[in-house]
Amino acid sequence: MTNFVEAWAAVDGIDGWMTEGQGRVLFDAALRSPADGTIVEIGSFHGRSTIVLALGAPPGARIVAIDPHAGNDRGPQEIVGYGAAAADDHQRFLANLDRARVRSRVRHVRAFSNEAHDAVEGPIDVLYIDGAHRFAPARADIRDWGAEVADGGTLLIHDSFSSIGVTGAILRELVWSRRFRYVGRSRSLTIYRADADPRALPVVNALRQLAQLPWFVRNVALKVLITAKVLRNAEWPY
Repeated sequence: MTNFVEAWAAVDGIDGWMTEGQGRVLFDAALRSPADGTIVEIGSFHGRSTIVLALGAPPGARIVAIDPHAGNDRGPQEIVGYGAAAADDHQRFLANLDRARVRSRVRHVRAFSNEAHDAVEGPIDVLYIDGAHRFAPARADIRDWGAEVADGGTLLIHDSFSSIGVTGAILRELVWSRRFRYVGRSRSLTIYRADADPRALPVVNALRQLAQLPWFVRNVALKVLITAKVLRNAEWPY
């Protein structure tokens, strides 16, 4: 087993959009997974989050990383047109797993998330979504993959209340959910538990999520200013 300090050191220098606080959330979620649990990640890029999950998971847990490495949805403002980078992304991903000595623990499914459901058997104990950020695919990931999360399991979503598409998907699928309880967030990484009482009115759960919307407005405004080059040295919010 590895502690978080060691796990965070293992991903030093790997490209990606994950803060130390967000990394700790992933690590802790993996650590709480059952000994024979299943951890699924949608959107791996170069493996930064994959490695943290693998190092936090119990030795018997299964880690499935789903990413087509197709040159699309690579990062901020990199939606399409990066086909030439696809092969390099894939090789960097595998090399980073090798360097962190977790490649044997991770099963990589090189497919789009909507085509990968048959690759995962049984309920999911930890689901981390950091895939396509447009509304339709983000909603499909939350809805369809979220349905596979085990009772008591954890759902983590990156770029929540930061990306317009992801936030819209959350508003549609989770704000009024009777199954997923909003726990909190580390910047744009939201934490949900599949333990909400289906008999209870989800008003409090909804209000706790809606309270994040001012932060969302701030992030969108910041992105507009960065894109317009009004702010030249500001960090893209994630």
